[in-house]
Amino acid sequence: MLTKSQIHNVEVELSVIIGRCTLPMHQLLKMGRGAVIPLGQGADEQVWILANNYPIARGEIAVSGDRLTVIVTEPADVHAFNAAA
Repeated sequence: MLTKSQIHNVEVELSVIIGRCTLPMHQLLKMGRGAVIPLGQGADEQVWILANNYPIARGEIAVSGDRLTVIVTEPADVHAFNAAA
């Protein structure tokens, strides 16, 4: 069994998916600096928050000073995440 001090030392990689798209390889190969990749997601739509590549929550992107932040809004529905892939 893990002790409280051991749990505090466990590292978790957090990722936020702000959008997805599918591009033909020839279009991807033509992209250079400044290229725009359409994500098919509106600016006000929720994002997926992943812990070690597993969906744990949904959230909203916000700007705090000069940083982008994510506000957690609800727990993730794994079935909805898989359906969106």
